[in-house]
Amino acid sequence: MNEATPSLWPLLVYFFAVLLLVATMLGLSFILGQRRGNKATNMPFESGVLSVGSPQIHMSAEFYLIAIFFVIFDLETVFIFAWAVAFFELSWAGFIAISVFIFVLAVALIYELRSGALDWGLKTRTGLRQKGQR
Repeated sequence: MNEATPSLWPLLVYFFAVLLLVATMLGLSFILGQRRGNKATNMPFESGVLSVGSPQIHMSAEFYLIAIFFVIFDLETVFIFAWAVAFFELSWAGFIAISVFIFVLAVALIYELRSGALDWGLKTRTGLRQKGQR
């Protein structure tokens, strides 16, 4: 037996315990769940008021674009924070690596600003055609 095999047992036990828990929860909900339906069960209900109109709201794709940019840049701060915690152990190699990382972030942010991806107002992105133009 090699040395890596014993360290896998806790992972396997955890994996099968999670599978057993999920199967148990699904099985109990299937057995104990409510199966009867009536007219009121199938009616839409929100905050005690019957809904009027379409539940589908058309949101601009730019909203999601801004949200994705936020998540990306927020996640990258986690890497910078991890570097700051291990600052003294990483020495100059770590400093150069985080400098390159921050430089790439800055270039990406400048690109997004210049292309108009972060503008909330009227969209006039460079490189994209406007409607009606060829």
